[in-house]
Amino acid sequence: MPSPADTPQTNPDPETRETTRAGGSELVRFDNVTKRFGDMTVLDRLDFHVATGKHVTLIGPSGSGKTTILRLLMTLLTPDEGTITVDGAYLNHEERDGTLVKAGEKHVREVRKKIGMVFQQFNLFPNMKVLRNVTEAPVHVLGLPKDEAVERAKGLIELVGLSDHLDKYPSQLSGGQQQRVAIARALAMRPQVLLLDEVTSALDPELVAGVLDVLRDIAHTTDITMLCVTHEMSFARDISDAVLMFDQGRIVESGPPDKMFSEPEHERTREFLSTVL
Repeated sequence: MPSPADTPQTNPDPETRETTRAGGSELVRFDNVTKRFGDMTVLDRLDFHVATGKHVTLIGPSGSGKTTILRLLMTLLTPDEGTITVDGAYLNHEERDGTLVKAGEKHVREVRKKIGMVFQQFNLFPNMKVLRNVTEAPVHVLGLPKDEAVERAKGLIELVGLSDHLDKYPSQLSGGQQQRVAIARALAMRPQVLLLDEVTSALDPELVAGVLDVLRDIAHTTDITMLCVTHEMSFARDISDAVLMFDQGRIVESGPPDKMFSEPEHERTREFLSTVL
């Protein structure tokens, strides 16, 4: 098995394959993962991995497979071929008598606890105030004592700048404030990897900066691993250790953000960036 790397290892076409630098331990790995919807192949034999503590951003046109990767990690979808591992454990499979078989729900739940996700839509519980929105899953999924969950939640709500809104319902908050609650809720589960799926796409333009500032602070002040899908290229440049360019279900180019945004090698990358920068 290849050694972990700062830049996730990929298997694009040979002319775009690059050498990656040694880094931390491997946290997320896709091995030969294919995902189809009917006759459409959305991910095509995808190989890559992400090292612990690194921030990796996926860019590319709509329909290139980026969000499918996040949905596979959240087990909202299952791969048609290949395997996914998180912190060394298979996500959708279990080993029995030396053979990989489909994982049971208990196994999937245990591995999925290591993953948190912030979606495009906030998906807060409308009948619960901010504090309970953040404590609900740690209490009922992780089994944390309520006092401990509340203490953790208050710290995270302060982190996202909403300490004055603990007793408000989601309907009393702006879209940007609701998304910040969703970020705190995801972090409350203490995931090893945080998935970010176009988290500002549903916000009014004037609210985007506040949410991105919160995520920048988290990226720069914590050791959490991030896997991010975004069209906010300045944000990607600021927080990423590596950027992966997707097209038609494959990685066509990968590298550190300064190189990817300033001197991309692949024509498809240059073409895409010319439309978003």
